[in-house]
Amino acid sequence: MQSPMFWCAELLKMALLGGVAYACGLLVRHREVKVNYTRKVNFFALYLVPMLVDQCFPTVSSSGAAVVRAMFFMLFMAFFLKPVRERLPLAGTMFLSYDRPEDRPHTMFWLTTQLLAGYAVLIPMQILFRKLGFAELIFIPILVHGFGDGLAEPVGVRFGKHKYSCRALFSERRYTRSLEGSSCVFVAGLAAVLLFHASFTGPQFVAALLVVPIGVTLAEAFSPHTWDTPYMFLVGTVSLLGIMRWIS
Repeated sequence: MQSPMFWCAELLKMALLGGVAYACGLLVRHREVKVNYTRKVNFFALYLVPMLVDQCFPTVSSSGAAVVRAMFFMLFMAFFLKPVRERLPLAGTMFLSYDRPEDRPHTMFWLTTQLLAGYAVLIPMQILFRKLGFAELIFIPILVHGFGDGLAEPVGVRFGKHKYSCRALFSERRYTRSLEGSSCVFVAGLAAVLLFHASFTGPQFVAALLVVPIGVTLAEAFSPHTWDTPYMFLVGTVSLLGIMRWIS
């Protein structure tokens, strides 16, 4: 039986994420803001908001809690299914903030698989980091993904001169990235490690500066289109885990 605090935390997560998606959808519809940008805002919120709420409303982790959280996630994703969004204007507006034209007709498939894979990496690592005593470091890959990957696309569109291409899952179409955009991930990696410098010893801090930024940058660069999130989370968390465990 889950505590009242647990249910309040889960409902608060859904309300906040829904509010972010709806506000971004309104910007797309009425202000002609590019979906490329609102989608990045949504993804940042999808990973950061649950972590912040869990920090504010700490609850006991259990298999039952994990099942309930998975059910809430599936319910949130169900809002974006075509029969639902065609009948509920609220859901349709929320989906606008995710539906990049270049991703159609694979938007829902790529969206759900990327999110599931991202959580499959992040949640176990969050639990492990907490048990090992450096729970705050889980925010490093989240911040790198949110700010670095979030800025990569607009910077690449505006300033990208050195292009390279990548594939997507189950598609032969090639998508363009740029070195200028990918450099945002590297800068964000440096900034995130610097932000949490107090959590490292001297040698750990130097190692993190050398390994984490370049690692997540390469992960973003070589990942399939729309699937950079789990790659960045995996490389970022594994790098931090190795540094904290093997360097004193």
